[in-house]
Amino acid sequence: MEAFGAHITDVPSDQGSITERLIKGMIAKAAELSKRPGYWWVDQLNNHDAIGGYTAMGEEIWQQTDGEVDAFVHAVGTAHSIHGAGDAMRRHRPDLRIVAVEPAESAVLSGRPTGSHRIEGIGIGFLPPLWEPEKVDEIEIVGTEDAKAMARRLAAEEGVFAGTSSGANAVAALRVAERLGPGHTVVTIVVDSGLRYLSTDVYAPGI
Repeated sequence: MEAFGAHITDVPSDQGSITERLIKGMIAKAAELSKRPGYWWVDQLNNHDAIGGYTAMGEEIWQQTDGEVDAFVHAVGTAHSIHGAGDAMRRHRPDLRIVAVEPAESAVLSGRPTGSHRIEGIGIGFLPPLWEPEKVDEIEIVGTEDAKAMARRLAAEEGVFAGTSSGANAVAALRVAERLGPGHTVVTIVVDSGLRYLSTDVYAPGI
């Protein structure tokens, strides 16, 4: 980001953990900065347009599976991607099973208390403003350590170099696939590259 000319403002976390306090602190800092001349605030959590931005991904999944998709499993941060892609696929198949994924340590979508976890990009510690629970059939909870272990497994066994939220997606997708049984297609998403996690303990030497 700095290479592209951005100025980075850090909001300190509690030893790298994601918590409700951290996320709300980041939101407050962004709102504060946006009041200065020359700044613009994306306000990602409340951006309705972002949901429609994921329609193309849902259409691509539908086309690449030739319409043979039985379940869509995806982790929730803002909830934009699960709703946008899910809506697109359900226009083709209304009974498509949609499964949300969240951190076990902060499973607020499941009605549990907010907590601290280390699965970056998901589990903001409170209900996302644009979260629509009626669009989801079930919620899978995945612990941080299981997500990290799966990220390492994806790299070592499949050559898929990804981060912890992708690991959580894979853990949950395998659970759903086991329940559905042979002959079903379960789709999930590799969210980002493992390059973003080289400074974390996900890919630390000796792990």
